[in-house]
This record gives sequence, structure tokens and C-alpha cells, in this order.
Amino acid sequence: MNSLALINEFLGQPPNASEHGYQIDHILEFAHWFMAALFFGWSFFFVFVLIRFHKGRHPKADHAGVRSGISTHLEFSCVLIEAVLLIGFAIPLWAKRVNEFPPTQDTILVHVVGQQFNWTFHMPGPDGQFGRREIGLVTNSNPLGIDPNDPAGKDDIVVLGELHVPVNRPVIIELSSKDVIHNFCLPHMRIAADAIPGSLIPMWFKPIKAGNYEVVCGQLCGLGHYGMKGMVVVDEPAEYQTWLKERAELAGTQNAPPATQRPAGAPPVGPTPGTIPPPGAPKTENPAAKPEQKPAQPAPTPSGE
Repeated sequence: MNSLALINEFLGQPPNASEHGYQIDHILEFAHWFMAALFFGWSFFFVFVLIRFHKGRHPKADHAGVRSGISTHLEFSCVLIEAVLLIGFAIPLWAKRVNEFPPTQDTILVHVVGQQFNWTFHMPGPDGQFGRREIGLVTNSNPLGIDPNDPAGKDDIVVLGELHVPVNRPVIIELSSKDVIHNFCLPHMRIAADAIPGSLIPMWFKPIKAGNYEVVCGQLCGLGHYGMKGMVVVDEPAEYQTWLKERAELAGTQNAPPATQRPAGAPPVGPTPGTIPPPGAPKTENPAAKPEQKPAQPAPTPSGE
């Protein structure tokens, strides 16, 4: 790390672990040093003006103001540097990230679904195909609504909160959300993108260092936003293949039951006891309710007595 990059570390930026991250870091270095120069420069100018133009030295205000053109030159220089930084560096780098994706033959493809307040990772199995997902099939045991009747989804890998990827291989992530807008932020990989309901947002990175890297939600999404975290584990190739094999074996035993089959111990179909049926629903008797005990009526007496 060069001495200029120390400002990023001083400001709390985590170490880079992606192939493209050094380009992001260079822009941040320049921007941070430029903003530091502006801060100290304008602070010095502010103190200078307070001393130079205080009332004791100038009892009567000069309405003509500054006659020198140095302030105009300084302002123009700041605008020019910011334009070069934006147009010459930031926009080309952003365009490269969103338009130039790596070839698919050596790429790990992952679907990431955000919901309050966790991340779910969906990977294809050995067949390389994602199973069909249907929102009507979403349950606690089937959080992504994978169709159990789709052969392509039988070997899919679904992991909550932790994703494993191999080092030195590009990873394409397709983001979506089940409820509100989230933001998948992976600071060590220098990537972040919004997860929007009804949309599939692609992003990619290539990890170059093995290790555990925290995922955070960069978009305020509710009361539990602070705890919406995950983990991306970058493995060596052999370790990744071992993990992939274990998850593929577990996938066959973790499939959700078909839509017509209810899990063992599930409550019967109908309103949950203690809830109000929707308007227009037929009234049902509560089998657990006890019959109402009516008081005994006195026997009628013969007439005339």
C-alpha cells in the first residue's frame, strides 16, 4: 500500500479483495485528498477573511467587494477538477462495470434474494439450471418458492445467510427482493447494488483473496435493518468443491413437499383458530368449543293447583 492510500485506511475503508477494487480505491484516494485540500484551503481562507476584513480595520463597508480575479480562478479550478474526476474516471469505470460482464463459461451465477431481514442465496445444482420459482409456493421451508414439480429445481442449492465462492473466478449476482428495497453491499469487493421487488439486478466481481467477507444492507429497510447481514466465504478451489458437493447432497433431502401435500403436523386447511375469517367465508364450528350449558327449566304444574 502506497502512502497516498493511507487516507482510505484512515477513513475506515476495509482492505480490497477483488480484482477491480484497486480502480475504485484510486478514485477514492484522489477524491479524499482533493476534499481534504478543499477543506483546509477554504478553512484557511475563512480565517483570513475574518482577520483581514474585521470591523476594527474597516469601520465602513466597501460595497465594491474584491476586485481581484483570483477567487474566480479558484472556483473554476475546483469545478474543472471535479468534472475531470467525474467524466474522466468515475463514469467510464461505472460503464465498464455495468456493460462488460465476464463470459459465462467460467462464471459462478448466483441469485440473491433479500427480505426483512436476511439474504437467501440460490445456486443451480450439477445440471447448471435454476428451478422455476413461483411466489404462491413460498413457505417457511421453501423461502424462494421453488416448484417441487420442476426437475431442474430438484438439485438447486438454497442457503440462508452464507454464500461460498471460489477464489480467482468471476461471480455474477442477480439481485431481487421479496418485500421492500434492499441494498446488497459487499465492501471488501467494492460492489453494491439495490435489490428491488419485481426486478433482477445483475452485478459481478472477481475475488482474489480467500477469506470471510461480510455482506450488509446499504438501504434502510425497516426496524431490523441494522441486523440484515450475511457472509461471502471465498474458498480455495478444493474447499469450494467440497462445500458444493455437501450442499448438493443436502439439496435432495431438503426439497419442499408438493403443493397438494401438506407437511406432517401442519394444521388443517381453514382459518387459524383465534383468527377472523375473511368476509363472505362460510361459518365453521369450533370443535374445541364446549356446548353452552343452559339452566334447567322447572317442570310445568297441573292446571288448577
